[in-house]
Amino acid sequence: MQRRPIRTALALAVAVLCAPPALADTAAAKRWIDQEFQPSTLSKDQQAKEMEWFINAAKPFKGLEINVLSETIPTHEYEAKTLAKAFFEITGIKVNHQLLGEGEVVQAVQTQMQTNRNLYDAYINDSDLIGTHSRLQSAVNLSDWMAGEGKDVTLPTLDVKDFIGISFTTGPDGKIWQLPDQQFANLYWFRKDWFDRADIKAKFKEKYGYDLGVPVNWSAYEDIAKFFSEDIKEIDGKRIYGHMDYGKRAPDLGWRMTDAWLSMAGSGSKGLPNGRPIDEWGIRMEKGSCNPQGASVTRGGETNGPASVYAIAKWDEWLRKYAPPGAADYDFYQSLPALAQGNVAQQVFWYTAFTASMVAPKKDGNNTVDDKGMPQWRMAPSPKGAYWEEGMKLGYQDAGSWTLFKSTPVNRRKAAWLYAQFVVSKTVDVKKSQVGLTFVRDSTVRHASFTERAPRLGGLVEFYRSPDRVMWTPTGVNVPDYPKLAQLWWQQIGDVNSGAFTPQKAMDRLAEEMDQVMARMQEADEKAKTYGGCGPRLNPPKKPEDWLGKPDGPKAKLANEKPKGITMPYEEIVKRWAAAK
Repeated sequence: MQRRPIRTALALAVAVLCAPPALADTAAAKRWIDQEFQPSTLSKDQQAKEMEWFINAAKPFKGLEINVLSETIPTHEYEAKTLAKAFFEITGIKVNHQLLGEGEVVQAVQTQMQTNRNLYDAYINDSDLIGTHSRLQSAVNLSDWMAGEGKDVTLPTLDVKDFIGISFTTGPDGKIWQLPDQQFANLYWFRKDWFDRADIKAKFKEKYGYDLGVPVNWSAYEDIAKFFSEDIKEIDGKRIYGHMDYGKRAPDLGWRMTDAWLSMAGSGSKGLPNGRPIDEWGIRMEKGSCNPQGASVTRGGETNGPASVYAIAKWDEWLRKYAPPGAADYDFYQSLPALAQGNVAQQVFWYTAFTASMVAPKKDGNNTVDDKGMPQWRMAPSPKGAYWEEGMKLGYQDAGSWTLFKSTPVNRRKAAWLYAQFVVSKTVDVKKSQVGLTFVRDSTVRHASFTERAPRLGGLVEFYRSPDRVMWTPTGVNVPDYPKLAQLWWQQIGDVNSGAFTPQKAMDRLAEEMDQVMARMQEADEKAKTYGGCGPRLNPPKKPEDWLGKPDGPKAKLANEKPKGITMPYEEIVKRWAAAK
């Protein structure tokens, strides 16, 4: 928002239909196929047949004007400015595709769920709300929709199994509730040109006793951060640092923790796409159940357990010690572009959505590419915290996904569903992915055009072609009401950064507030089935020692939270990815 981070506080309404009305016909489809929708995994004849289906399916809705909403990222800007226009010219359905900050999108979704007023006809809404949508039943169950009421407007060539993140949008009932539109993961980012320098490598080996390389664990990441910040200090006359992150007291700070940070540290249980019984938020929900049982250690959760406290403590420590001055006051959007200045050696929490900006030409102020435009950086798997165990998720994957609501009139819902399928169709998906680099289809990432472009994308294509990608997942089904619980996080984390609270005190307070909110959800569900009978059913509190370290319980505190650092050569990672196609 991944996910999670809030995109901007300012609304950006995009006027998408400046051209005069055009006839919805095959001539328009052919023009778009020839001039815009190349390359594609389909032949031009196959594209034409897919567009012919859209033309026919859209006839009952020709002349209708619908409204859809998504957050502001390059992929959605392309949809709003280009694909909405194409859809209008091909089908005759006008789409006002509005772009807002992620916080505003979540607020609009929440308002439509609470009021049953049709604010928008469809949303691209993060799959982090899968637990909310599947419980509140205000969203449309797409599995039933595609087989029933929406069958006549469901694309025969949609190919749901081709979507990389379809497991993320599947509820505990096994039904699909959302359709992925774009995805990006948080990975490790580093300056490979600096890591490859013989003098820097020798100095690191002499000090730490192991080779400088991609950090496998947090101990190595911390050693590298300290090394570049305190030992190297300067490269080519420029002051450099070993770490980048952000700490501004804003909602994106909380999302950054719920999305991935605790799971990267090792908080939670084994299991994909999310830990069970304990997920990365620290919420406990037994296997086979749909009723969350608590966040506090005293109720069997892990929000305030040793692994979670360790995660927050390391975030705070590294930000203060090894990041550039002012980083603690950055928000998500300020921290990531800062890498283009070329003064940071690595970043433990870097989103692949920013790949496009990080391969911008040097003339545009990007100091992380060479004179030929080749990236001097690479992305690699995230390093693991001291509590991480094999079989756990390793990070976050934002999966912005199309969501329909029952409060939308059926004719408008059908028209919006046509548009949603159009912008993820095989006809347009390769071109859209070339623009935004946010893959949702397996067939797209394996297209020859991305094999050709891969050397310029710093490992993005190799990662998405590898089986490793399944370890980066969105928020899952343990979270019963995402909007209500997510808003609790950023204030508590902000109090750590400000020095008002220790990590332990902040997480204790957070876990208690989460349990209080879930207790109110439980009461509402027991009285009126507000959450379809799948609302929280909190465990009675026990002593922490009754839970800590027990099978399927929160992890007990480790005697040593900083084991020896482990690294591996980047070339080995690429070989492993390639061998496991």
